[in-house]
Amino acid sequence: MRVVSWEGGSVTARSSVGVSHSVTGAKLRDSYLEAVSTLTFGIARVRDGAIVIGPLTLLRFGTPKITRTSVDWPIEGGLLARRPGGHWRLQASGGLVQATVTGYTPRLPRLLYQVTHLQVHQLFTRLYLLSLRGRDPLPGLPATPDARFRAGTVDVAVCLTLTGFPRRLRLRRTLLLLAAYHAACWSVSGRTLGGLVMGQRVVAVDGSRITPAQSMLRLALIPMSWLTGRPIHDKIAGTEVIADS
Repeated sequence: MRVVSWEGGSVTARSSVGVSHSVTGAKLRDSYLEAVSTLTFGIARVRDGAIVIGPLTLLRFGTPKITRTSVDWPIEGGLLARRPGGHWRLQASGGLVQATVTGYTPRLPRLLYQVTHLQVHQLFTRLYLLSLRGRDPLPGLPATPDARFRAGTVDVAVCLTLTGFPRRLRLRRTLLLLAAYHAACWSVSGRTLGGLVMGQRVVAVDGSRITPAQSMLRLALIPMSWLTGRPIHDKIAGTEVIADS
């Protein structure tokens, strides 16, 4: 679940994912600090209570308040904040882990923030929450490698046909079509045409529909999975391909 609201120039954004195990406030703190580096491939890090990229301080936090089931950081500034104020809070209760930023005033104008920084924030937060949830149990029976390969073959054939192949093959147009086709299908229903034919769909590891940003990340990482022979794209994007029951 994701909710975004505004009051004046300040934003409140809330995301949550169901979990089947208890998570302490200390665990939330430690796992989040680790996730900043892990989920950004080491580009961003936490140093002296701030999220940094090289010499740049993106966000600076105050001393966190930790309870048995939550951790709350006051936001004290940084390049991404127009002024100090607001909180970043993680809380585990009632079978949910919830991440909430409240009273945060972004430096960017609202429209630009909504299509840039907010999208990155929501993607990162969702991946972090899904990693806390874990992949066990999966939301369904995983599709077999053979079925996944057949579905992918159908999807590539569909996209190549739409671009006019074999009469002509324009790489840029083909790549754009592949990206739009998969992002739309995965984020709307979880099923591409190939998935429909093979009776399978892509879901987040908690069984929910994946977001457009997750779809694009998953698609971008597929070549890495081909090179390594491991489903890296599903592991990083917090997704799974399951067979329709």
